[in-house]
Amino acid sequence: MYCELKLNLRVKRKQRIPPRSPERLLVPNKQGECWSMDFMSDSSLNQRHFRTFNVIDDFNREALGIDIAVSLPAGRISRYLDKLAEYHGYPLKIRIDNGLEFT
Repeated sequence: MYCELKLNLRVKRKQRIPPRSPERLLVPNKQGECWSMDFMSDSSLNQRHFRTFNVIDDFNREALGIDIAVSLPAGRISRYLDKLAEYHGYPLKIRIDNGLEFT
């Protein structure tokens, strides 16, 4: 005979993320109007991992700066952005992806 055993465990439902309607990317009209920022990672020949922080001007797609290090804490990023703003001026808008790095 077969015995059925039920456990009183709560079933966790999958959270649904509401659909987004992304905005169309606007093309900047002048230099310094909009910057894009992102992190990238790579490794050297001896398998040493490092990260880069890239800042690009969207008007002419010029790389304003690339910071390379093994570790890029938030304080270092903010100091680097302040240094770029001293040289190039502050942008009106900053564009980033929705990655976990900027949370």
